Amino acid sequence: MKIKMILPALTEALSPHCRPIKYSLFPPLGLATIASFFSPDDEIDLQDEHVETLNLDDRPDLVVIQVYITSAYRAYELADHYRQKGAYIVLGGLHVTALPEEAQQYADTLFLGPGEDTWPRFLADFRAGYPQKRYISQERDLLSAPPIRRDLIKRQLYLVPNSIVVSRGCPHHCDFCYKDAFFQGGKSFYTQSVDQALAEIERLPGRYLFFLDDHLFGNGQFARELFTGMLGMNRIWQAAGTIQAILQPNLLELAVESGLRSLFIGFETLNANNLRQQHKYHNLNRDYTAAIRRLQDLGVMINGSFVFGMDEDDESVFETTVEWAISQGIETATFHILTPYPGTALYERMVQEGRILTQNWDLYDTRHVVFQPAKMSAETLERGYWQAYKDFYRWSAIWQGAATKTTLNHRLRHLVYAGSWKKFEPFWDWVIRTHQLAKMMPLLESVLQGFISSPLKPLSLRPQGSNRRNIALRAR
Repeated sequence: MKIKMILPALTEALSPHCRPIKYSLFPPLGLATIASFFSPDDEIDLQDEHVETLNLDDRPDLVVIQVYITSAYRAYELADHYRQKGAYIVLGGLHVTALPEEAQQYADTLFLGPGEDTWPRFLADFRAGYPQKRYISQERDLLSAPPIRRDLIKRQLYLVPNSIVVSRGCPHHCDFCYKDAFFQGGKSFYTQSVDQALAEIERLPGRYLFFLDDHLFGNGQFARELFTGMLGMNRIWQAAGTIQAILQPNLLELAVESGLRSLFIGFETLNANNLRQQHKYHNLNRDYTAAIRRLQDLGVMINGSFVFGMDEDDESVFETTVEWAISQGIETATFHILTPYPGTALYERMVQEGRILTQNWDLYDTRHVVFQPAKMSAETLERGYWQAYKDFYRWSAIWQGAATKTTLNHRLRHLVYAGSWKKFEPFWDWVIRTHQLAKMMPLLESVLQGFISSPLKPLSLRPQGSNRRNIALRAR
């Protein structure tokens, strides 16, 4: 059987404001995971439109398309194209799960929610000639999932081909997050076994890797066993976590000793009322500054996430947030306009209040205003969002942030990391056009590791080689 798997380009990746490096970071692990359920005899072509031109002249038997909200129209276009060729069309992903009636018009079969339990059933039905119209995930378990088909990933096209996911979902329930809609009807947070995760890490070449989990620290016991198992692997890695997890005693230290060098953190807002309204309770009454100092003392860089447009935000929120982030020495920041995704509690509330301005999914990219803000105009919100990026990444702000660091090594690392991420667009464009992206990995590793001087004392457990898994098991 010939299978075509496609990750369509997000609309923002095709816009004049596109930063090509942003869309060349990570390979499509979701599709590579699904591919692992097919037979070794099946012929699979996996294409990511962000990094390559799609081959639309082929004639596959089965077409699998992963759909995000701002790739929905492109996904439907591709589905129609292959349907006219007689292919069987399967759609899945966040947008399909949120709006199945819309997606059903373009597909023969829909997958709602994660697919570890539903793909084996579909393939058996499909080969027998009786596939269902919809497969809805309910049994959530990664313990029997086969390894990702990394042989299908074109590593040379990505800056971070060593990306990895060892869990699904998140234990928290924020109103603006898609998670509850996607994982409806079953567990919304679950992990691999520690042994599975360590085996997957060992498959990845080189030193560097990036955990794409929504919340790697979400299960404290799993995280501790994983980090213990990674001791002695000589890895350096990045991930996402929460303020709550950072402030847990000893967990962060173990993560750093196992190789953590940079952490994505959802600060989202400095306003406690905003946190309450969005049900982001795990950030309430947490000392942001203490968490930041804890990370910086351990040599961990920070990518802070901030959302503008919550109901307590007025025109002052942009300057206040940017100045705070700079004064805290945060290396990189990601700003977003609050976006009510279909299927979320935020979207339902906005619909009930009559505040949704458009349902053009191309605009739901966190860079356009699609709802009526409470304390400012839509134009002010959008203008302030763009100004926040300009203000945070101006050279004087980068120097000011670097000056907050207490060692020369960390100041240099701040300058190099923040500056190279935002100030050298022509360089990154040239690297991508000339297919040199994979060669940048040593540079990234040296920035993450080369300027660091870890203050940690050695832990009592220093496993080497095969002893790692035994120690991880004993830690349970």
